[in-house]
Amino acid sequence: MVKQLSVFIQNKSGKIASVTRTLYENGIDIRALSIADTADFGILRMLVSDVEKAREALSKENCIVSVNEVDVVSVPDSPGGLAEVLQKMSDAHIDIEYMYSLIDRGTEDAYMVFRFADDANVLDVLETNGLKTIPGSQLGLN
Repeated sequence: MVKQLSVFIQNKSGKIASVTRTLYENGIDIRALSIADTADFGILRMLVSDVEKAREALSKENCIVSVNEVDVVSVPDSPGGLAEVLQKMSDAHIDIEYMYSLIDRGTEDAYMVFRFADDANVLDVLETNGLKTIPGSQLGLN
């Protein structure tokens, strides 16, 4: 499991720039990023080099921040690699709340970040199906 930072932001020009600037000014590296939005607000989900430092810095800027856990899964970096992984998850009846990609240079595989609906036995099911999870330390995350 890896800690993910979620920042709730107004859907206004400059808000994402403000968040990323705050992280930059505090020496925090963004390793993966996804945004989901509605007409009024968005949820910026990120894997960052130091979750607690990022949470503190963004809270000081009056951002609404939460931290939760996600899984990073290794995916073959070839045509059909993601389809194969998702089919294994489907066959194992694993429900996915959301997912986004993570770029890591110098690896043969790609990585996907997953938030699963029921995390109770997901890691066992993933392992049984030959799917490898990646620890945060391997990705430069605290």
